[in-house]
Amino acid sequence: MTFSLARYFLYLHLSVSLKTASARTTKNYGYLLLAPKAKTTKFTTTAIHNDKPQKSSEEELLVVVGGGAAGVYGAIRAKTVAPNLNVLVIEKGKLLSKVKISGGGRCNVTNGHCADNLTEDDGRVFPVSNNSSSVIDCLISEAKCRGVSLQTGKVVTGASSSAGGKFLLKNEKRTLDSVELVEADYLLIASGSSQQGHSLAVQICHSIIDPVPSLFTFKIEDAQLTELSGVTFSEVIVKLKLENVQRNIPQLTQACFFCGPAILRLSAWGARYLYSSGYKGKLIVDFVPDLHIEDLKSMLSQHKNRFLGQFKDEFVTAGGVPLSEIHLNTMGSRIQPNLYFAGEVLNVEGVTGGFNFQNAWSGGYIAGTSIGRLAGHMSPTV
Repeated sequence: MTFSLARYFLYLHLSVSLKTASARTTKNYGYLLLAPKAKTTKFTTTAIHNDKPQKSSEEELLVVVGGGAAGVYGAIRAKTVAPNLNVLVIEKGKLLSKVKISGGGRCNVTNGHCADNLTEDDGRVFPVSNNSSSVIDCLISEAKCRGVSLQTGKVVTGASSSAGGKFLLKNEKRTLDSVELVEADYLLIASGSSQQGHSLAVQICHSIIDPVPSLFTFKIEDAQLTELSGVTFSEVIVKLKLENVQRNIPQLTQACFFCGPAILRLSAWGARYLYSSGYKGKLIVDFVPDLHIEDLKSMLSQHKNRFLGQFKDEFVTAGGVPLSEIHLNTMGSRIQPNLYFAGEVLNVEGVTGGFNFQNAWSGGYIAGTSIGRLAGHMSPTV
């Protein structure tokens, strides 16, 4: 199912037309209830389709916490299934920031085979443009086209549920000393690995598996390795003397840091072992695994190195909301009705190569579909 979802995303949404971008109309999308002594303020968004029915303040509202891959895609999907549902995405930083830097700026959108995109030998899939900006532009354009409201520079710091089943969210602006209270009918937490999402989950009675860094590079304390900067090895074997985690995949060394698929996958498989050891251990790298040690002992002694290291620049984390507390067929909470999760806020981690983005697309798609069907009074089962 994940593969078909990936193809749906890549084929359908990367062909979005921008011809209607100038035909925007402003719609009323409900109210924000300000903190005490403040006035009630309307919030608005733009919708491109002039033929859509006008929305009233009594219609239901979905708030998506997090403007990353899972959050934005989930918002688009919910609005597609239920066009009359008001959808608001709140992001504290820049929208789709991880999408921008993924794959060295190329955006490794998934892993598998997509005929309409670039698929490399190891299964990594990239947009034909080889540029993450095309994916970002596509998603933001589609969100605006559907009438999704995108708000940045704000942080949802508090969440509680009322007896009537709605959510009261505390929304703070990062640059101003002001607080807004937002009442939502549905809540999708897709805030990635940040403490923000974990805190909100705990406030609504969920538990958290302590997060630890995953998919990170290794810093090696040996100046001689700087001479290997930019050298690519077609096949290496790397071992970590914390747990025998071994992968026979391409490796890139850069400056005094070890990075590339082999190291990133090793860091993912050994994430919790590395954390418990304080990120200290022995890394064994065999740069010529196809050659016989007996015949080339001198050569291997020059290329097989054992060093102490530490992690640097984690890209994802292991940990988050336990999957046992989630209905995986809807991404809905088993504890709180109308609460959903998607993406890295859950205790899901994939190895490098597009698997984490596939988790985001699939989780956002399932959650958005479930919410849209509930808002449209249909069965939420995907």
